[in-house]
Amino acid sequence: MSVSPSTFPYKLTRVGVVMTPEPGNELEAEGVLNPGSGRGPDGELYLLPRMVAAGNVSRVGLARVVVEDGIPVSVEREGVVLAPDRGWERGVGNAGVEDPRITWIEELGLHVMTYVAYGPLGPRSALATSPDLREWTRLGPVLFEYDDGLDMDLNLFHNKDTVFFPEAVTGPDGVRSFAVLHRPMWDLDEVKPGQGVRVPAGVPDERQSIWISFVHVDDVARDIRSLTLWRGHRFLAGPEFPFEAVKIGGGPAPLRVPEGWLLLHHGVTGVLSRAFDQQQNVNYAAGGIILDGEQPWKVVTRTEEPLLAAETDDEKSGIVPNVVFPTAIEKIGDAHFVFYGMADSKIGAARLERVS
Repeated sequence: MSVSPSTFPYKLTRVGVVMTPEPGNELEAEGVLNPGSGRGPDGELYLLPRMVAAGNVSRVGLARVVVEDGIPVSVEREGVVLAPDRGWERGVGNAGVEDPRITWIEELGLHVMTYVAYGPLGPRSALATSPDLREWTRLGPVLFEYDDGLDMDLNLFHNKDTVFFPEAVTGPDGVRSFAVLHRPMWDLDEVKPGQGVRVPAGVPDERQSIWISFVHVDDVARDIRSLTLWRGHRFLAGPEFPFEAVKIGGGPAPLRVPEGWLLLHHGVTGVLSRAFDQQQNVNYAAGGIILDGEQPWKVVTRTEEPLLAAETDDEKSGIVPNVVFPTAIEKIGDAHFVFYGMADSKIGAARLERVS
C-alpha cells in the first residue's frame, strides 16, 4: 500500500540550519553532515556529525545541541569521538568513518553506532558502542551469516545505511532478536572489474534497496560482539516511486508509533557515479515507510512522494548538491525533530508532526 504525503500519517516541517562548517577548522573543510544523535548521561541532547576534512577524510564529532524555545538552533562542539585510526578504516587514497547512525538500546544500556568504514576495498558497515556518547568501543566490521537460500554471500558486497531498531522483536525464526536495517550494493565491478551486478536468489530488484537482518538477543547477552554477526537477511523495500528511481536507503533508527514503526528513508534520482566517487548528478529526498509493529520485515504503507526534498539554497548547493539525507530523530519537549544532511555540507532540522 502506498499513499501521498497528504494522507501519510506524518509530515516534516523545516525549522532551519543547526550546524555549518566552522571557519578555519581543517577537520570540517569539506562539510559537516549526516549526524547520529543521542542523550548523554547529563540529559543533554548531542549530535555526532560526520566531519569531513580535505581529501574526503571523515571523522565523527560530538556537539551539544542548543535549544531555544523548544527548537534546536545551533550546536557547541566538543571534539572528535571516532577517527579512521584502524587499518581497515583506511585505504590508499581513501579513509573515513562516515555517516553514523546511533540507536539507544535500553536493554543493553548502550548507544549502538553503525557507521561506514571507508577502507582499502571501499565502504563497509561497522559497529561501535558507548554508554555515554564520548567513549566508543569498536566491535569491528559487520559479518553476514551465510544463507544458502539466497545463493549469495552478502559479505561480498559494499554495504551502507545500517541502523538498529531500539527494541528487540520476535524475528521470523521465532527467536527474540535485535533487528537491523542495511543497504547492500550489488555492483561487484566496484571491487573487481568484470564481475558485474550480482543479486541473491529471488531478489525482485537489482537497484540498491533496504534489507533487514537480525541478531539473537541471547547471543548478545553472552558476548556483546555478537552484535556484528547478522542473520536472517530479508529484502524489505525497494524503489517504487519517481523520487526513488535510482535507489533507496534507510535513515534514522525506526521510531515506535501507534501505526507500528516509522522509518524515514532517502530516495535517489539522477545518475550514480562509482561508489568511490563523490556524487554530483543525483537528487536525494526524504520519504516515509510504516513497518508492521510486530513483524517489522513487513511494509504497511509508504509515501509516493517525498516528505522533504531539496528546495532551500542550503539543500541545493554544497559539496554534493540537491541532497536531503535524514539520519537522526530526537524528542525535544513534546515534539520530535529530524536531523538531516544538507547537500553534504551542513546539518538541518525538521519537526516531525502527526497529520491530523
